[in-house]
Amino acid sequence: MDVSKKLQQLKFHFLVSAIFSLLFLFLLYHSPSFVTILSYFWPLLLSTAVFLTSVTVLGQISPPESETSGRKAGEELIGFVAGQPRGGEADY
Repeated sequence: MDVSKKLQQLKFHFLVSAIFSLLFLFLLYHSPSFVTILSYFWPLLLSTAVFLTSVTVLGQISPPESETSGRKAGEELIGFVAGQPRGGEADY
């Protein structure tokens, strides 16, 4: 029979599938419920939601300043950290 020959070739796949199914059912049976996890992590989820909402609102209210004098954003800060004087003049 052609069907039994094909089943013999796929017996390893059936065995692996059965093992993973049993493992999944075991973990599902012994894991806590979704409500339990949600009740444990609700402060973290709430604070994350408030933070992301505030970042979005503040981003809409105060857009970034446009660059003045043709300098890249943060170039003055990099010059200060590197110890280079502003505007090419020495502050000695």
